[in-house]
Amino acid sequence: MKATDIYVTGAGIISALGTGKEETLKALVNRQSGVSPIRYLTTSHTHFPAGEVKYSNPEMKEMLHFLPDDAVVRSSLLGIIALKEALCQARYESRDRTYRVAFISGITVGGMDQAELWYQDFLENDSKNDYIELNDCGGVTEQIADYFGGFHIVSTVVTACSSSANAIMLGADLIKENRADIVIAGGCECLSRYHLNGFNTLMILDTEICKPFDRDRKGINLGEGAGYLVLESAEMVQQRGVQPIGKISGYGNACDAFHQTASSPDGLGAFLAMKGALEQAGLRPEEIDYINAHGTGTPNNDLTEGIAIMNLFGDAIPPVSSIKSYLGHTTSAAGSVEAIISLLALAHQFLPVSLNFRHPIEEHTFVPVTDPNPSRPLRHILSNSFGFGGNNSAIVLSLI
Repeated sequence: MKATDIYVTGAGIISALGTGKEETLKALVNRQSGVSPIRYLTTSHTHFPAGEVKYSNPEMKEMLHFLPDDAVVRSSLLGIIALKEALCQARYESRDRTYRVAFISGITVGGMDQAELWYQDFLENDSKNDYIELNDCGGVTEQIADYFGGFHIVSTVVTACSSSANAIMLGADLIKENRADIVIAGGCECLSRYHLNGFNTLMILDTEICKPFDRDRKGINLGEGAGYLVLESAEMVQQRGVQPIGKISGYGNACDAFHQTASSPDGLGAFLAMKGALEQAGLRPEEIDYINAHGTGTPNNDLTEGIAIMNLFGDAIPPVSSIKSYLGHTTSAAGSVEAIISLLALAHQFLPVSLNFRHPIEEHTFVPVTDPNPSRPLRHILSNSFGFGGNNSAIVLSLI
């Protein structure tokens, strides 16, 4: 083990594909999409499919032993479920005060799912103030942290769709700077009417299951979920006697500030983020075995991300695919959810197939993955997460 490496000792996930890593892996291998007609979100826009987690709020409250009247927002419920799995795998009891433990969580919509339901009541009756207070992004992070307890540092990262990727990066930095012994990092996000209506206003939602990196792509399917990773140094891994499941080899962030929602035509921000991640990992482009692309299915993102990949990898582009057609775009949770899926791909040596791909994008020199069998062993995966405002992040995940 290298002292400078950041090791992943636990991971927990929930999404439209299921609860936990086992259900997630099964759906990916069997090419089963969790995107379906909207069932749980109350909205008039039922013509848009979405990647909803297949539990109601009361069902998740019962699973987690909350009382029916407890004020808990959906994002917190999703986050708690994912975090429980991560801590269990890492064999860590959160209330253990032996170590300096940080909890870093990415989120953008916060508790909007409940705030939008109770806003009128808040104006007239003041009977649902707890839900209004939980609308704040930090309020959701604190609610998750309070459920477990024992954290020395609690912080929230809000950078739209790169939030949880940036949370992982911040967590890794805390360990490298000796400000924490263990970091639980990732993010969560639930669907809300605010969420859905906002993307609909941008006219980038697809009425069918999305088609990332396809010539005829039309837009995004929104999703929801949560993913958390337990990060530790080599010294801490040895001290606790735990077995890592992978490591964070490198990461990069770059903001091109080109537009509020669109990426730059030349993909500069994406290029710089990926380049920075490879440089920090000490890897050449040809050593990357698979790219888990941001791949939202929008005309703008898929074109410009592909151009950035072509500019960085030249004639030796590794397999590329997006998993957004499996679970929707989980927005703030995407970085950590997809980092965990990248770890699953490394552990089980498979490539997530790009669902619904039919026709290549004319400007691209590559096509997305259609064969799940890698042509060489997977050792390093580059996972991209790009947020509004040009906040682009990339993480390299590697086998031990």
